[in-house]
Amino acid sequence: MQPGDLSIILPEIILSIYAMGALLIGVYGGKDKLAPALVWGTSALFVVVGAWIGLQGTGTTSAFGGMFVDDAFARFAKVTILLSAAAVLVMSEGYMARRNLLRFEYPLLIALAAVGMMMMVSAGDLIALYMGLELQSLALYVVASLRRDSVKSTEAGLKYFVLGALSSGLLLYGASLVYGFAGTTEFSGIIAAAQGETPLGLLFGLSFIAAGLAFKVSAAPFHMWTPDVYEGSPTPVTAFFATAPKMAAMGLFARVVHDAFGGVVGDWQQILAFLSVVSMFLGAVAAIGQTNIKRLMAYSSIAHMGYALMGLASGTAAGVEAMLVYMAIYVTMNIGTFAFILSMEKDGQPVVEIAALSQYSRRDPLKALAMLVLLFSLAGVPPLVGFFAKYSVLLAAVDAGLAWLAVAGVIASVIGAFYYLRIVYLMYFGADESELEAGGSPVLSGFLVASALIMVLGVVNLFGIEGVAEAAAATLVN
Repeated sequence: MQPGDLSIILPEIILSIYAMGALLIGVYGGKDKLAPALVWGTSALFVVVGAWIGLQGTGTTSAFGGMFVDDAFARFAKVTILLSAAAVLVMSEGYMARRNLLRFEYPLLIALAAVGMMMMVSAGDLIALYMGLELQSLALYVVASLRRDSVKSTEAGLKYFVLGALSSGLLLYGASLVYGFAGTTEFSGIIAAAQGETPLGLLFGLSFIAAGLAFKVSAAPFHMWTPDVYEGSPTPVTAFFATAPKMAAMGLFARVVHDAFGGVVGDWQQILAFLSVVSMFLGAVAAIGQTNIKRLMAYSSIAHMGYALMGLASGTAAGVEAMLVYMAIYVTMNIGTFAFILSMEKDGQPVVEIAALSQYSRRDPLKALAMLVLLFSLAGVPPLVGFFAKYSVLLAAVDAGLAWLAVAGVIASVIGAFYYLRIVYLMYFGADESELEAGGSPVLSGFLVASALIMVLGVVNLFGIEGVAEAAAATLVN
């Protein structure tokens, strides 16, 4: 270990010490009474650490012999992860407190998951990659089954755990093959071995690693856990699943294919293009028949990961930039959408049936309008920001000679628009009068309206995010 190594991983150390210290205080100091304070404290810490990483970080440094990489790409992903995690925590506090679900462990598990995600996007070695992945996953298995008196929540946690273990096995098997043929677990050593005439065993290893990572981003055909986990988990936990872990997994995917296998773009491009097209069409078609809005958002996430993978499949710096922009916009849209879903209540009880939104615009015109903007943006309707997100990945695919993939993306987007527009139709022209309560939590309404405004106002210059994403992509693809 070099003297400067600890300073490079200081944000991760701070969050880890906070989580472990708060855990000890919770055990000895009244447990769930501290939960609301821990939620707000953890959220504030996420924002502070995220701002620190974003404003202070410059250049590219590595720690522990290259196992941990701190560069512009990692910093972009970390800021997105921490800010989205903070937003979801703040949104979830009131909802979980009202339903007696607010355990003091909840924000601490989210903090530990965030540390794992930060490790994932900074991994420079297969061992570091696996450490980060498992730290994130183990925390998420627990929060998925947080509602212990619910069969669906327990089932969600168990399914996620079993299938997660399977994906970890695939990934570890792939890593062992790569180590066997490259003679090292470091990405810098693997990329040197994967040049020119690549050994067949190394390509098999790459395929298994890609399968393991595809599970983490919920890309088809490794998506089978997503609808059940989204439906069964408490809604705030579902909101978390749909935001920060997606950014972390896509960041890790990009890190592995470019840092470790950047010399064999043609080989992994085919794998990612296949995952992309299958995800886009499965997500678009399977969502049409859904009646539960959380299951619909699960299939929506599968489709959106297909579009993000399209950017990555291009194998260029422009493709990575498009993927980063896409993920940042996707996370913002999901925060607003789940703020609306969290506010869907009847007689104080949560409602997740899409049919309940019939004529909702009469009850709460402002929230219905904000949701309309978000749904149009998710569908990629111009001139909203969601359109530019899709346009950027389509352009990257065309420039990389994958015009067929871009055409498939456009067709899938048209199919997918149906189920978003169906919700808008229900809210404004539905047959029955909605019985959902109007108003609701000011915090949730604030996040909903803010996300909708970002989708409208962001068309000017995407709030400068393109320049930051371009610099991040340039450090990864060289």
